[in-house]
Amino acid sequence: MIQTETTPNPESLKFLSENIISSIGTEEFRKKDIGKIKNIFIKQLLDFKGVDLVLLSKNFLSVKKTKDVTWDELKPMVISHLNDYYAKNDEPILKNFKKKDTEEQSEVIKKIKDVLDTKIRPAVAKDGGDIKFKSFDKGVVTVELQGACSGCPSSLMTLKQGVQNLMKHYVKEVNSVEAV
Repeated sequence: MIQTETTPNPESLKFLSENIISSIGTEEFRKKDIGKIKNIFIKQLLDFKGVDLVLLSKNFLSVKKTKDVTWDELKPMVISHLNDYYAKNDEPILKNFKKKDTEEQSEVIKKIKDVLDTKIRPAVAKDGGDIKFKSFDKGVVTVELQGACSGCPSSLMTLKQGVQNLMKHYVKEVNSVEAV
């Protein structure tokens, strides 16, 4: 059964499933990159009129729509697409993917990623989004906001008042957090 939750971003909706959606972590897909996407389920979802971005996580999927469609139109289509997938498949939509994160990491970067994974990501996921570490240089952590957080009106405030304050508290080397 698929349930939905609103997010702070009115153009994004979170679809929760009792099935595992992604066994590889959180991944984001944008309509503008549809030509590079190999996963049929994601391609078909991005092909729906008004779907601009899809974020898949362990047990939820977030959809960011354009302003020219309503959730009344789009929500039943997404639910039907998910239900159809799981009626025909017993496996996650995203699986067997190797992360490119093999380079050695400094202790500071390990601490930053740990804070992101344990303190920040779970809170952001509740709102249908994700936050990905991009870099750390001269005291500045660069992150990418994904899913419902991408383009959300309150994301800058969340980034500065929430993420930055937590990060500075737990990792003394951090001076600020910026989004790409």
